[in-house]
Amino acid sequence: MKILVAVKRVVDYNVKVRPKSDGTDVDIANVKMSINPFCEIAVEEAVRLKEKGVATEIIAISMGPKQAQEQVRTALALGADRGILVESDEDLQPLAIAKMLKAIVEKESPDLVILGKQAIDGDNNQTGQMLGALTSMPQGTFASEVNVADGRVSVTREIDGGLQTVNLSLPAIVTTDLRLNEPRYASLPNIMKAKRKPMDTFTPEDLGVDATPRVKTLSVEPPAERKAGIKVADVAELVDKLKNEAKVI
Repeated sequence: MKILVAVKRVVDYNVKVRPKSDGTDVDIANVKMSINPFCEIAVEEAVRLKEKGVATEIIAISMGPKQAQEQVRTALALGADRGILVESDEDLQPLAIAKMLKAIVEKESPDLVILGKQAIDGDNNQTGQMLGALTSMPQGTFASEVNVADGRVSVTREIDGGLQTVNLSLPAIVTTDLRLNEPRYASLPNIMKAKRKPMDTFTPEDLGVDATPRVKTLSVEPPAERKAGIKVADVAELVDKLKNEAKVI
């Protein structure tokens, strides 16, 4: 069984992002970059399936600038067997990413595609669903539990009303939620081994995909600073302020 795992290069979640001085985009100069946290969960789930003997090969794929090979190498250090980088300096948006993933799916024929449910930069939550539509593969999104057996994958999904379990035939797509697992750290020996693992490089043109952005960012600005709260002595004072100052009652 072959698993394809997508990983995205994003600003590390511990970094406080700020806009560029001209407000055209987020400033990522000299900022620590990492694998998107939801993608780390996807890699961990693939590695666990391999450790259980369910999977035989894990392919990690990323799309973005040349530096994104760092995130592919990290996935290789965590347990993936080989990597793919689709190199592009364009602002890659969900539809273009889904189309490139479709091309790789057709090339590699994986039994399972695992993605993070969303990236912490764009926060779109679209790529997995778009890939499902483009490939006509069944999908289980927002997965908090994944079980593979007898040519099918059972996915427990987190939905507004609680949990829902779907049973999908393979090949299928799974997008991971936070409670699926806790990712491991890459050990130093595995980091060294990852440098020798194979990694193929393509461009969107190689895959026959037009990666031109369809949505243009007009400006980026930080949210307005919130005013500090106040304490009131009793309910009467609270009601008075809500009525006369906030004017909400």
